[in-house]
Amino acid sequence: MTDLDLSADAADLLEQLVDIESVSKNEQRIADAVQAALLPLTHLTVTRHGNTVVARTDLGHPERVVIAGHLDTVPVNDNLPAVRDQAEGTDVLRGLGTCDMKGGVAVMLKIAAGVPAPNRDLTFLFYESEEIETEFNGLFLLAQSDPDLLRADFAILMEPSDAVIEAGCQGTLRVDVIARGERAHSARSWKGVNAIHRAGEILDRLNAYQARMPVIDGLEYHEGLNAVFVNGGVAGNVLPDVCTVSINFRFAPDRSEAEAAAYVKELFAGFECEITDSAPGALPGLDRPAAKEFVEAVGGEVNPKFGWTDVARFSALGVPAVNFGPGDPMLAHKQEEFVPLEQVYRCEAVLRTWLGA
Repeated sequence: MTDLDLSADAADLLEQLVDIESVSKNEQRIADAVQAALLPLTHLTVTRHGNTVVARTDLGHPERVVIAGHLDTVPVNDNLPAVRDQAEGTDVLRGLGTCDMKGGVAVMLKIAAGVPAPNRDLTFLFYESEEIETEFNGLFLLAQSDPDLLRADFAILMEPSDAVIEAGCQGTLRVDVIARGERAHSARSWKGVNAIHRAGEILDRLNAYQARMPVIDGLEYHEGLNAVFVNGGVAGNVLPDVCTVSINFRFAPDRSEAEAAAYVKELFAGFECEITDSAPGALPGLDRPAAKEFVEAVGGEVNPKFGWTDVARFSALGVPAVNFGPGDPMLAHKQEEFVPLEQVYRCEAVLRTWLGA
């Protein structure tokens, strides 16, 4: 058992968390530590669901807010233990998970311990396996087994966002667009049809694509449609009869998954399209009272979220959600990952103020 000192400075607590290796599917040790640290807090009801730890207040407030953060990281890349350093003149902590997203988890633990009488009821979700397939994701599993634990008026996902609000998120769809031809010996190519050559039309349509940039709740999203894999070929002397272009479509949250799929199929009419993966986006929901007050507490700055995050899981349950956490999302999963300590302190201070502490 590794002890976590919730009375420690947020940066010190973050260093403790980072030094507990917790690659996806190996979160038991960190989940044990989080659970052990929270159990003595009498204002919280703490439960365990696999390697997901849930802590809730029950103060009878008319409004409940979920604050969520994942405990797992991507695999170690010679970036443990954590190291104190400086970057561009500011104090930072370097190491696996500092940015994505143990900085946010440290803030959650400080709020859970240090705000025993918040002005809203709170549900803290410290969840497992966000970095891998959905079937292992702690929020996904809770939605199946205990959906009431995810219900709230508003949710904050402590994903790195440079300590400003990133609202909603774009959806993502993957599709295989298939060009077919006819095999033939390359010495007698006129006897066949080269599927790779036919796939040139798919690439031409991608090159001609004009990104849609809808404005939703005052935020401008930017869709993207890109080839990410091309697969074709049989042998060095054979015309291929199949060429597959795998495409990723990042679509704005005002489109449903069905609308996104229909758009892609129409764009590539004349070719076979096989949808291989899809996840919905999440609308910002900034018109909700709790969201409005949180935006004011942060200072009014809100950016759109271009990537996909678990805010979409809350949106699917009718819970508006935003991303708000310390760290630059561009550093997530990098070996040189770090988080500015000033952002950790800022996120903690904003949440304390918003919660009336």
